[in-house]
Amino acid sequence: MAENVTIARPYADAAFELARGAGALGPWSEALDRLAAAAADASMKACISNPKLSADQLYQLFIDVAGQGFTPELQNFVRVLVDNERLQMLPEIRDLFVELKNEHEGVQEAEIASAFPLDDATLANLKADLETRFKTRLNTKVSLDPELIGGVRIAIGDEVIDASVRGKLANMAAALKN
Repeated sequence: MAENVTIARPYADAAFELARGAGALGPWSEALDRLAAAAADASMKACISNPKLSADQLYQLFIDVAGQGFTPELQNFVRVLVDNERLQMLPEIRDLFVELKNEHEGVQEAEIASAFPLDDATLANLKADLETRFKTRLNTKVSLDPELIGGVRIAIGDEVIDASVRGKLANMAAALKN
């Protein structure tokens, strides 16, 4: 994994600089999402690793599968990835691009795990409170984790706020052992 990130970083940096220079961070992010999804598909992985496909064939197949409407710069970016046999790195490139984009825009990712589904109003209030506490805008990703029993566990960067029943029970158990 660390090796993949090391290989993907220069491509993500280049994509970010191209997108920032064109004032198109949002469209590039969306396009990289589509490209990464296509590259992660099992059938496409088989095509990417197929030595019988030429670079031109693989490029055309990949563009056809990933969808139309890519800018010439983005098509050229895909061409570079194909020529350098780095197409399989697109998920990592996308992740690194999103990190750079978020840093540029002053946004952090917040992963919220909840024992129960959160309604829109509760999520909006929680997000507003977290943005105030962390003094930054947040992109939230919510997941359900019934093992929490109740409450939420929030991860923002390297900070974790565990306000779950399971976390409180674990803390109580640790305190009783001491």
